[in-house]
Amino acid sequence: MNDEELLAERFEEHRGHLNAVAYRMLGSSAEAEDAVQEAWLRLGRANPGEIDNLGGWLTTVTGRICLDLLRSRTARREQPMDETFVPDPVLRPLSHADPEQEALHADSVGVAMLVVLDRLEPDERLAFVLHDMFAVPFDDIAPVVERNAAATRQLASRARRRVRDATPPSEPDLGRQKEVLDAFMAAARGGDFESLVAVLHPDVVLRADAGALVRGVAGSRTLQGAKAVAESALVFARYTAAARTVLVNDALGLLSVVDGRIRSVMSVTITDGRITGMYVLADPERLERLEVPAGEA
Repeated sequence: MNDEELLAERFEEHRGHLNAVAYRMLGSSAEAEDAVQEAWLRLGRANPGEIDNLGGWLTTVTGRICLDLLRSRTARREQPMDETFVPDPVLRPLSHADPEQEALHADSVGVAMLVVLDRLEPDERLAFVLHDMFAVPFDDIAPVVERNAAATRQLASRARRRVRDATPPSEPDLGRQKEVLDAFMAAARGGDFESLVAVLHPDVVLRADAGALVRGVAGSRTLQGAKAVAESALVFARYTAAARTVLVNDALGLLSVVDGRIRSVMSVTITDGRITGMYVLADPERLERLEVPAGEA
């Protein structure tokens, strides 16, 4: 094995970790893969002999690439992040659910968390993701955000408070999640409005992202309150009828597939036996990039 092949092999050992970092930074699987590929290209232009800790070097380089992408997004955006935006989900078949292993999954971060991360400033997001999620020391993060370690610590602290205040608590047990989700599906399929209201938290929020091209009743929207969300669930009951339960990031969700193509993905947050948040991705263009989990076609 020559030096280039050895370097490629060492890089592949870190790819899963780097994808997890980039996904948390960008909220997009496709962009995360591009960022990791760019990290590989930069490694090819570096002198590996001068890198003492390859994993640490790759993590900070990937973070810097993602930070540049986030800053570019912010500069292009004339309006604040659309309140209907739903990040790209990671889908896995329910058959892979192992409660003891879920916390260890590389992409085990909830859609609700990604929504909150999208509200952070790029530098805050980097400091929070690298330090709080991947235990990267502030001394290593500081050069990336062009601050000293103390100022970088403040960035992470500010982001941590915002995440804590905005992220709804969610039921971690997959079995209890399934009980609530099954009750929601049964009520929607049966047209039972009162049962739907009962399984929804009074202040439940529905965020549906259908993309820029879909208009009318199926277009992007945000709804709040059990009655409004229940009414919407009845309107779209035909999608629920065709849906099946899958793992969406770190929790259970619903996947609607028609003729082998994904039509919608819904993830939920559940607290005290009721649904507190619903996140629906129905953007045809972005759904085209998702793969139907094995055994779910």
